[in-house]
Amino acid sequence: MIYHLEFRLYSFPFTTPLVTSHGSWEIRSGIILKIWAEPQKVAYGEIAPIPWFGSETLEAALEFFQGLPSQLTHEEIENIPDRLPATQFGFSSAIESLEFLKNPPNPFQNANFSYLLPTGKTALNAWQKPWQDGYRTFKWKIGVSAPEQELEQLRQLMNSLPLGAKLRLDANGSLNLAQAHLWLQECDRLNIEFLEQPLPVDNFQDLLTLAEKYRTSIALDESVATTAQLEACYAQGWKGIYVIKPSIAGYSDRLRSFCRSFNIDAVFSSSLETAIGRTQALRLAQELSNPQRAVGFGVDQWLNISSKALIQQLWQEP
Repeated sequence: MIYHLEFRLYSFPFTTPLVTSHGSWEIRSGIILKIWAEPQKVAYGEIAPIPWFGSETLEAALEFFQGLPSQLTHEEIENIPDRLPATQFGFSSAIESLEFLKNPPNPFQNANFSYLLPTGKTALNAWQKPWQDGYRTFKWKIGVSAPEQELEQLRQLMNSLPLGAKLRLDANGSLNLAQAHLWLQECDRLNIEFLEQPLPVDNFQDLLTLAEKYRTSIALDESVATTAQLEACYAQGWKGIYVIKPSIAGYSDRLRSFCRSFNIDAVFSSSLETAIGRTQALRLAQELSNPQRAVGFGVDQWLNISSKALIQQLWQEP
């Protein structure tokens, strides 16, 4: 089959900067591709790289697109290099969307989403409105300020959250081993759902040791940015949680095959993509994420633009 292709670059500021241990992220940039095999049957895909997380850069994706013809075969799409995992996802999810045009995924309820809180003491009150809106799981980024300060804020946050709320922490690989022990001791005491990526990616053996020592579950995130990394960590014996960002993981079919082949504790999560990539990522989340855990897509407060509005803006369509 021959697919016709057009693409547009987008760039939108977040409502407020997203502050993590990687720094302050203020603008979401990416590529929306338009693909069709028949004129009346058009689908869209999104390439939303996060280079500091393990995907290609936007520049690398653009360079790839600029070398493409306006028509591609299915075989050519299946041979996108593994160094471009976000691009692989964008193409493969767009092709899948051609088949799902009349069968979109069922909407998740807010209770099935983990709501991303702002960093620091702002989180102490930021949970109240989303709680009223139905959210019951919250995620808080750590490793931004001094551990002593953040640990005190964590205690205050846990004291303020209502009965029935769950809290998960994300260090983005920012802790050293001594700090990881300190945080996990407190997590065990406070009954935190899980601690996400406490150590850098190259500290895999230490992550295994921590997972055996503490009651609180540890989740890999940066360590499993792509499906190839998922496969490698599983082969090395990781039995904990896998936080999967499908928008940067690579081909949808390869990710689907891995998750269906092995009984992993998978939590699917957003890459702060637009509504186009989000819909496609949520379709995979419905299929493959652990139904007992909230998925990490409670992020509309950072970037919220509808698919229709985005397409109209980029293609000047009515």
